[in-house]
Amino acid sequence: MSGRFTPQLLDEIRARLSVSQVVGRKVALKKAGREYRGLSPFKTEKSPSFFVNDQKGFYHCFASGEHGDIFTFVMKTEGLDFPEAVERLAEEAGVPLPKKEDYNPEREDQRDRLYRILESSARFFEVSLAGGLGGEARRYIDKRGLALETIAAFRLGFAPNSRSALKAHLNGEGFGDADMAASGMLIAGDDIPEPYDRFRNRVMFPILDLKGRVIAFGGRALDKDAPAKYLNSPETPLFHKGHVLFNATRARPVAHDKNRVIAVEGYMDVVALYEGGFHEAVAPLGTALTEDQVKLLWRMVPEPTLCFDGDSAGKKAAFRAVDTALPHLKPGHSLKFAFLPDGLDPDDLIRQQGTAAMAAVLDKTKPLIDVLWERETAAQPLETPEQRASLEARLRTLSSSIADPLVRIHYERELRDRLFQLGRRSQGGRSPGTYVGSYVSGGQGQTQGRGGNFGGQPRQALAPDWRQRERQRLSDRPLRFKPQPPPLGVASAELTGIMNALPAREALILKAILNHPWLIEQYSEALAELSFAAQALAALRDEILNLHATTNSLDTSTLRTQLSKTGVSKVVDLVARTITHTSDRFAEPEASTTDVETGWRHVLALHQRHGNLEHLLRRAEEAWCKDCTEEAWARLSDIQHQIAVLAAAEHLDNTGHHHVEVVDQTVNQSVKRAS
Repeated sequence: MSGRFTPQLLDEIRARLSVSQVVGRKVALKKAGREYRGLSPFKTEKSPSFFVNDQKGFYHCFASGEHGDIFTFVMKTEGLDFPEAVERLAEEAGVPLPKKEDYNPEREDQRDRLYRILESSARFFEVSLAGGLGGEARRYIDKRGLALETIAAFRLGFAPNSRSALKAHLNGEGFGDADMAASGMLIAGDDIPEPYDRFRNRVMFPILDLKGRVIAFGGRALDKDAPAKYLNSPETPLFHKGHVLFNATRARPVAHDKNRVIAVEGYMDVVALYEGGFHEAVAPLGTALTEDQVKLLWRMVPEPTLCFDGDSAGKKAAFRAVDTALPHLKPGHSLKFAFLPDGLDPDDLIRQQGTAAMAAVLDKTKPLIDVLWERETAAQPLETPEQRASLEARLRTLSSSIADPLVRIHYERELRDRLFQLGRRSQGGRSPGTYVGSYVSGGQGQTQGRGGNFGGQPRQALAPDWRQRERQRLSDRPLRFKPQPPPLGVASAELTGIMNALPAREALILKAILNHPWLIEQYSEALAELSFAAQALAALRDEILNLHATTNSLDTSTLRTQLSKTGVSKVVDLVARTITHTSDRFAEPEASTTDVETGWRHVLALHQRHGNLEHLLRRAEEAWCKDCTEEAWARLSDIQHQIAVLAAAEHLDNTGHHHVEVVDQTVNQSVKRAS
């Protein structure tokens, strides 16, 4: 290994780039439990035998026996030597490399001495705890109820109440004052005639790096009048407080096995959780969670749990963590939040109520978006449109800070839907669960058709025979309206009237295809599977797919020329004149490729989800008509509610309001429940 690339530098690159991220550029990976699986890049095979483990930081190919980390993979697959692989990955990770002339063997020798000083200090503190001077420290530890095994696992120690005890010990092992000060164990300076021990009369907690080496200490004061209850080592060549988590070395393998890591606020919280059987606990070092610490948590599990006290200070700490993590969210990687009963920390809760109480807290986590929503909706009253507009402006700013485009899109959708539902609840004094109908008539804002509360009446206000009436109503009408295609030769004005009544979303889908035929190549199967309520548009879709199957290359001009020779030419003209609002301009000819791709995926997903809900609604109606049970009614009402939200959101969009696409977690959960 080149001396220019220190172990610390390589660890920093590994911390910023997951193995799956690097390997995923060459291999199509699929999630398989806590690992990823794919076909070997080293050997031709039909069944995948290539595995990637982000938590452990390696890949392994059972077909060829190849094994290694991100540097090895780049060397093997791109034919690079080690320095070239490091330079390539460092650039990708945003890690600056030292210039060749910057490598300093003396500096590396000093780092080695600092490691040895810190290890010797840890042993000194352990011996001091067990000795005659450690009585008060032992009584404190006994009071916290810690077992000998826990004390040994964390290497807890005691710093004597002396300005020179540790210094004398380290001098006796041959270390100089300058190195002791550089390690953070002595306080020294130009205005200090004689350097002295930094930690005095404190219970000591060694802080380890990911390789298990002591790099710093945290000390808990035994003197009640001490100016700082907890004292950490200063920044040193080995220790950067914002890059390290207490107990990460021990917690990492357990977190991988349990698929959970718990971040708490302090050293004793971690130790208490460990004592209670929660060995996957870590803590920041006396400060708010940093960006680098969040990324370190993500190296352990995709969704770490942050556990805070339930008081106002705990809520503020959780809110700060939301702001830290939000810009860096990526698919599958977020945070969960658990809040303790007000006034208790993990140590208190476990000692007072037992580990079952702690487990119950950890079972009731909130996703990051819920904590974000709670914070923003509690920030000010939301009684007026202006106040809700202020909320929307804040949420837009927050969601726009998310760097990953896919996660940003999903947050925008989720927050828009929550805003929409918040606005609905504020109208007319309706209760939160009451919706006015399952779809909104064009332009008037009136409700028609199936409603969450049939006819707008509360369920409990219906007459005693309401079940029979509703059963009869559903049985008497067709479960799906299928408009017939217009007869050949129909007058243009009549056809225009028919088209004006057709679903705007279906026309928008086909307008995008007509103006951007390159979409057909990638989405032909999805387009073929779409269910169109308008038979005229279904016929146009079929003609487009027929032309695609028989024509090598279709541009807009060729496609329209070919369609003009068929019986759907008038439909083509009407679709081309479909009015689009600002949010749907992706369908216009001048839209950029990126906007077209994004907008098309959105409208396609919306249409597919709407179709899924309609299918589930039919099944729910049939079940209700068959047995009229409470369960069948609940299922039917739930699906009607979701269709109401979808349709009302589309109504806002089609009447020129902000674009609301309700293709979100709520709908997905409803589809799963109804299934």
